[in-house]
Amino acid sequence: MDLSTRYLGLDLPHPIMPGASTMTNDMDVVRRLEDAGAAAICLPSLFEEQLISEHQSILEHEESVANSAAEATSFFPRLDDYKLGPESYLEHIRKTRAAVSVPVIASLNGTTGPGWAEYAKLIQDAGAHAIELNMFLVARLDDTAAKVEDRIVKIATDVRKEVSIPVAVKLTPFFSALGDLVGRVERAGIDGVVLFNRVYQPDIDIENLEMIRRGPLSSSAELLLRVRWVSILSGRSKCSFAVSGGVQDVTGVIKSVMAGAHAVQTVSALMRHGPEYLKTMKDDLTRWLEEHEYASLKQMQGSMDLSRSPNPAALLRASYVTLVQSTMASVGS
Repeated sequence: MDLSTRYLGLDLPHPIMPGASTMTNDMDVVRRLEDAGAAAICLPSLFEEQLISEHQSILEHEESVANSAAEATSFFPRLDDYKLGPESYLEHIRKTRAAVSVPVIASLNGTTGPGWAEYAKLIQDAGAHAIELNMFLVARLDDTAAKVEDRIVKIATDVRKEVSIPVAVKLTPFFSALGDLVGRVERAGIDGVVLFNRVYQPDIDIENLEMIRRGPLSSSAELLLRVRWVSILSGRSKCSFAVSGGVQDVTGVIKSVMAGAHAVQTVSALMRHGPEYLKTMKDDLTRWLEEHEYASLKQMQGSMDLSRSPNPAALLRASYVTLVQSTMASVGS
C-alpha cells in the first residue's frame, strides 16, 4: 500500500509523526520513534522566554564586568553580533540529525516576536529540515484582532526572508477570520499550517486560592475542531496542512487525511502507549485502506474537504441550525 504524502515540500513515506513535545528531548525516545516508523521527528519547542532569559543574562554579565573595568567591554562582541539563544537546543538538532535518517522539524514558540528570524537562521544552520513557528500570541487588552494578526504575519514574513528551508505556522483556533489569516501567511511565503496549537487553560483551586494546571494529554473530542477547519481550508490553499491535537488512533489519522491533511501529528497517544504505538497506527492505516479498497493514501486525501464533501453544509452554519432543531425536538418528545 502506498502511504506516501508530501508535507512542507518533504516527501514522506506516510503522514504520521510525533508532534512537538518534551518527548523528543530524549534521544533514546527519538531513536525508538524512528524505529517505529515515524515519518519525521518534530522537536520540542524552544520558547521565547528562553531566548529572553539568555539575552538578559548576557546583558547582566556584560554590565557586571564593565562596571569592574572600563576596558573590559572590549572582550565582548556587540549584542547585534551575538548569536543569542540556548546553544543546547541547536546541539540537540545536530545530534538528532546525526541519529536519524528522517526529516527533523524544529519548533519555535513565542508571544511577541523578538529574535525569531535570527534564531530561525541558527536552527537552519544547525541542520533542521523545516521549522514550525508555534504562534501563541497573547493579546493585550488594547489590542485589536488586526494588530494580533499583523504581528503573526510580520513574524512569518521576517522568518521566511531569513531562511530557505520550509516554514510552517502553528495557530490557535481563536481568530475572528482564520481563513483570511491563513491566506495572508501563505502570501508571506509560508509553506504549511498546523491546526491547532493546544492552549492549556488554568483552573482555580477554590479551597487553596491557587491557579492550577490540568493534565496535558488530549482526547479524541479535540479532533473535531481540527477536522472541520482543515476541511474548510485545505482545498482553498496551496499550503501543506497538518492536524495536531486529538489524534488518538488510526480513526483520527483517517479523518484528518480525508479532511485534507498532508501530515498528522500525535503526542498524547504516544505518551499513553509508548513510541512503538506509532507503528501500530501506521499498520492499522495500511489495513484500513486495503479493507476499503483504496489504492493509495493520496486517493483518500482531501476526499471529505469542503469542495468535495457530499454534505458541505455540515461544515458550515447550517449544521448548527440542524443540530439545534433536532435537539429541541428530542427534548420536546
